[in-house]
Amino acid sequence: MITTLFVANRGEIARRIFRTCRELGIATATGYSDADANAPHTREADAAVHLPGNAPADTYLRADLLVKAALACGADAVHPGYGFLSENPDFARAVIDAGLTWVGPPPAAIAAMASKTRAKELMADAGVPLLAPVRPEEATEADLPLLVKAAAGGGGRGMRLVRELASLPEEMKAASVEAASAFGDGEVFAEPYVERGRHVEVQILADAHGTVWTLGTRDCSLQRRHQKVIEEAPAPALPEALRAALHEAAAQAATAIGYRGAGTVEFLVSPQGRGYFLEVNTRLQVEHPVTECVHGLDLVAWQLRVAEGHPLPATPPEPTGHAVEARLYAEDPARDWQPQTGLVRRFDLGPTTPAGPAGSLPPAGLRVDSGFGAGDTISAHYDPMLAKVIAWAPTRAEAVRRLAHALERARLHGPVTNRDLLVRALRHPRFQAADLDTGFLDRHLTELTGLTGPAPGAAGVAGEVAGPGPDEAGEVAGPGRAEELGAPEELARAEELSGAGGLGVRLAVLAAALADGCGRSRFGGTRHGGAWRNVPSQPQTRSYRSEPDGTEHEVRYRLTRAGLDADGLPGVRLLSAARDLVVLDVAGVRRTLAVSAYEDGTVYVDTPPPAAGPPGQPTAYALTPLPRFPDPSARTEPGSLLAPMPGTVIRLADVAEGDAVRAGQPLLWLEAMKMEHKITAPASGTLTALHAAPGQQVEVGALLAVVSD
Repeated sequence: MITTLFVANRGEIARRIFRTCRELGIATATGYSDADANAPHTREADAAVHLPGNAPADTYLRADLLVKAALACGADAVHPGYGFLSENPDFARAVIDAGLTWVGPPPAAIAAMASKTRAKELMADAGVPLLAPVRPEEATEADLPLLVKAAAGGGGRGMRLVRELASLPEEMKAASVEAASAFGDGEVFAEPYVERGRHVEVQILADAHGTVWTLGTRDCSLQRRHQKVIEEAPAPALPEALRAALHEAAAQAATAIGYRGAGTVEFLVSPQGRGYFLEVNTRLQVEHPVTECVHGLDLVAWQLRVAEGHPLPATPPEPTGHAVEARLYAEDPARDWQPQTGLVRRFDLGPTTPAGPAGSLPPAGLRVDSGFGAGDTISAHYDPMLAKVIAWAPTRAEAVRRLAHALERARLHGPVTNRDLLVRALRHPRFQAADLDTGFLDRHLTELTGLTGPAPGAAGVAGEVAGPGPDEAGEVAGPGRAEELGAPEELARAEELSGAGGLGVRLAVLAAALADGCGRSRFGGTRHGGAWRNVPSQPQTRSYRSEPDGTEHEVRYRLTRAGLDADGLPGVRLLSAARDLVVLDVAGVRRTLAVSAYEDGTVYVDTPPPAAGPPGQPTAYALTPLPRFPDPSARTEPGSLLAPMPGTVIRLADVAEGDAVRAGQPLLWLEAMKMEHKITAPASGTLTALHAAPGQQVEVGALLAVVSD
């Protein structure tokens, strides 16, 4: 029996495993890097051992340190989670050699699948259909497009899509560097890329007594940078014959390598409906919760039971309903998916699954597996995934609606996230029709991020109204009720402003200014109804920059006996205002805006989605107050190339100061959050300064280069 489990991982998956351990009465232990000294998984473990350093190669990829830490904690078993060393047969052997129980497949099975190239050979011998690798040195134009992949590991790291033969060597090199950093193995290979293919996988679970379960299918086609973003179970719109064939091929793969424990057999389904073997992930998948929800079981609990030698029942539980998972990342989809770092100030996803069986769901049908919470800091050293949000319902349409609704109303204050993109993707007509393929997000990216900025011409918000500020208690009450709209053209103008999220950001800026005015009030007493000062005053003026688009907005307002009269916001009336809540009447519809101001001055405004207007409008806005007189020293020299994120310079392009460069030309590459990021020239011109060198650590905003006209 396992009494103490060491989890050789971090973040969300470590916390997920801890949860099952608590339910089973198993003590928990883990290791932590310098950056994770106060991370949630470190705090939650019953015991934790420091792994000096931050880089994965110095910490979570050090098998010797992890085994030593497990022994120091008195653990009798090790769970690798996913990523890092979860698919490393040498680590599995080291755990077993140390006298510990390995919660995973036998090292020989991992070794058989650890190299995707070797795995394809084994599956070909077993009669499983697959895409044959292409030798890079022998590739021709006829082989294009090609997909370069890491032979070890997964998660989209070490993958590159190649459409031009001349770029193949460079992409092979870049993929190898990224794979070595993420998995400790730089081997890569190339295979044909199937346009508009679907990523479909089968969950398997096997014991040491000859029983193999195939637990349905999952569709993981919505991906960015070859990394999954939205997953669901069962895979929709699959012909029953194809579904059965995938189940059979998955069982064949498990049997062929003597598999034991939880794993996933991944397939690429062509537009013609043919399934090709991709790989076997010899570990728990990130997206395992959707299978748990549909089958009503706890896969981690079964991993532990199988590791203890218990047999599986003869047949798995029957599936019920549909589950959809969205990965919430700290990243900016509108800026090439740039990962974000910083303090998480608020992380509220509403009612979710309580601490109960991991495979069960409450009536709300919503589950959150998170790696961060309010007060935690997202570092540049690891994956930027904040949480997985999972919704279950009797039908796919209901599950999708439930998930979009929950994400839309989440209150997320801190680094930029992909939340708005997730909501729009879930509500996209083609997604709702199950018209899916791995190019979905790239193909629809413009429309999925197109509502993040203000409406054309909306850089200035002219809310000019007259009147006094709020009372000392921090509350303003408008007239007893909002006035009726005075003219039909006002309503038409309000509807026009609602396009592209223009009205939303204007209301958010106005709410931030009104709430700020409440906090600055010099007047005593509490106002109710229409009690206003008759003393004329100058307009109150506030300026804000919306994040992350950087657009500046100015709002000017007065409050009079007649209420709020905003020239730039026709039909908008003030009902009440306080430091943390502003209530407006917009074209006859009551809108509540929650305002949160933090010590650094950043303001977040959250509001329910409007009842009318284009779908997918933002429901949260981050605003930075601007000083009345900007500091001239803060200006940046034209043509300056600043680091978009903290990270490490891993290599430079073949350029030198004085060279002519063109806009978009690669100048250097940064590694951040386990991914490689290409940094390009901001404009065409002459490279007059280059301040980066391989191995250099840079902070966000650091000057990397200057390109002059």
